[in-house]
Amino acid sequence: MKIHFIAIGGAVMHNLAIVLKKNGHEVTGSDDNIFEPSASRLREHGLLPPDYGWYPEKIKDDTDTVILGMHARKDNPELMKATEMGIDIKSFPEFLYDQTKDRLRIVIGGSHGKTTITAMIMHVLRFNDYKFDYMCGSKLEGFETMVGLSEKSKIAVFEGDEYLSSAIDRRPKFHLYKAGLAVINGISWDHINVFPEFDEYLEQFRLFTDSITKNGKLVYFSEDALVDNIACKSRDDIKKIPYRVHGYFQNKKGFFAATHDRVQKMNIFGEHNMQNLSAAKAVCSEIGISDNDFYAAMESFTGPHKRMELLSSGDGALVYSDFAHAPSKVKATVEAIAERYPSHRIVACLELHTFSSLNQGFIDNYRNSLNDADESYVYYNPHALKLKKLKMLDNNRIRESFGNDNLKVMDDADQLFYDIYENAGKESVYLFMSSANFNGKDLKAFAARLAGDD
Repeated sequence: MKIHFIAIGGAVMHNLAIVLKKNGHEVTGSDDNIFEPSASRLREHGLLPPDYGWYPEKIKDDTDTVILGMHARKDNPELMKATEMGIDIKSFPEFLYDQTKDRLRIVIGGSHGKTTITAMIMHVLRFNDYKFDYMCGSKLEGFETMVGLSEKSKIAVFEGDEYLSSAIDRRPKFHLYKAGLAVINGISWDHINVFPEFDEYLEQFRLFTDSITKNGKLVYFSEDALVDNIACKSRDDIKKIPYRVHGYFQNKKGFFAATHDRVQKMNIFGEHNMQNLSAAKAVCSEIGISDNDFYAAMESFTGPHKRMELLSSGDGALVYSDFAHAPSKVKATVEAIAERYPSHRIVACLELHTFSSLNQGFIDNYRNSLNDADESYVYYNPHALKLKKLKMLDNNRIRESFGNDNLKVMDDADQLFYDIYENAGKESVYLFMSSANFNGKDLKAFAARLAGDD
């Protein structure tokens, strides 16, 4: 097939492009800007566009399919040309569904935990020599790409994002996969730019259960009242499989997952990860993986990139990075760090970067989310507000929203990092949470300085 990508630089888009080329397809693509590491990876595989911008002439008579990224707008010149020519246009979730129609599609949904659950399942399948297709929203150890497609697979594992599919397809991505085995791990309002009312956001998860194939299965977190209600009201032909937080304990020797007859030392930690573990275990059980094989695999699981990732340690200090940005994710991540290191000073730093987090009408949802930290910072980049056409934030209002009078609010990344470093100390754990990059700061290098490991 001849496949053209509009907005090839996206995280999933560039990985899918690489995989399709490796699978023998002729692949081209365009974008108006491509950042690292996408640019280097596309260049390595001969897929980096020679010039940035949109070029309708790239859409040719023999183009079989155009894959449209969310970054591209409705008036994109290449999209308009493909539409005029009647060429097949798909979002990447549509394309992935089309490629996996004959497989059992396992789709992991939920406002939080879906990347980690997807990664856990992939790790267990790989450890036990299963052939499977996949799409995960983060880089994983042992996987060259974030997307995998193979004609020999009988299973496909997809992270199910509730955000919109493309500029011309306003359906959430996870609706398009038509799961045979679906997971809902928790529901907490997010993406207010497209779901301005909570009930509208909640409805997307009900529709997700409607999209499950006939006689399919729903694995769900029964301790979340919203999730439990949706699961109970889902179709009668769907098999409902509830789960709770996996048993666990910790001591000076480490963090352990525990059942009545098993204790398994883990590399990951935190109650939220034990919730994720239960979801992954329930899924793996449904596809025939024994408990022994599941826990044997999980012993070596270290988690996806930027999910409780230890950047540096030394001189009595540790530095973690996490993708947490929504209120429920931030709260769970800070709680996990505080519980794991009860004798350390916990310093939490959150960057507000998404449309929701930068919206003054939404920030109240962060109340008490940083309370388990001994010191806490909130940073935002004024340039991000301009790009999203949002009103400038008031620092005092942010403190009030978080319910923390001692919260340090900053809009200058240099000053933020200077202040954190000037107050650095031993027996401290630093937690940096962001879906962005603190205005381009080299966080790994800074972590080494903080931990005295540079």
